[in-house]
Amino acid sequence: MKFRVVMAQLESTSDKQVNYEKAVSAVREAACGHFAQMVVFPEIFMSFFPAHTPKHIIVDDAETLQGPFVTGMRKLAAEYGVWLIFGMKELVDEHKADRVYNTVVIVDSGGSIAGSYRKTHLYDAFGLKESDTIMPGDRLFEPIQTPFGKLGLFVCYELRFPEIARYQAAQGAEIIIVPSGWVRGPMKERHWSHLITVRALENTVFMIACNQVSDFYSGQSLVADPMGVLMAAGPENEALIACELDLSRIASVRSKLPSYEQRRPELYSSLI
Repeated sequence: MKFRVVMAQLESTSDKQVNYEKAVSAVREAACGHFAQMVVFPEIFMSFFPAHTPKHIIVDDAETLQGPFVTGMRKLAAEYGVWLIFGMKELVDEHKADRVYNTVVIVDSGGSIAGSYRKTHLYDAFGLKESDTIMPGDRLFEPIQTPFGKLGLFVCYELRFPEIARYQAAQGAEIIIVPSGWVRGPMKERHWSHLITVRALENTVFMIACNQVSDFYSGQSLVADPMGVLMAAGPENEALIACELDLSRIASVRSKLPSYEQRRPELYSSLI
């Protein structure tokens, strides 16, 4: 089975309305110009605030899954008949919480929420501390069945934790979506491309990693196939990156490279 995906590699701003209007333009072009059936946006696409922004500004900006941003994206998905995957800052239920969730929402082509995931492994690395403003989720994403195959999901920094991708594959994921805000820095772009390729290859799945782009984020969104072949790559600026995936490639690769089936977890499961 084949399907077409577009990665909307866009720069998010602190203005949610501006970002929503960018999404409208991107989805229109993706659906009408590229015949996309799925459009993937970056991590925290709903709104971006630079490091050291006061917590109350971030909390005040956050919304629920029933809020206006998600509602607008749901209407957009239904209007164009495409699946949308995008990041947002979700309000925490706790009374007077001073942090928010870094959440990814999956909306189906009818405009219904098909799934959501709160980032569990936070970017407290390379001199930044995401946990200052973000509350970690408490469970991994459970892959969902879609018209395009079984879909797994995790977010950005979680590329550095192979257990997360392996869990998705163990639950039957054939395609893993990785909305990201990969920060620029020495060796960071190299890490980005290597980790995406390795996660695809070691689990023999497709990886779709859509990154934010700005002076802070590196762009260069990627699609890797189950053999670790890079199928599509984005530039360093805003772009829509289209790619056609053929799910029969998974069975073809696994017939030659059955490494997942050859695991011996009894030898190393206790090491986790």
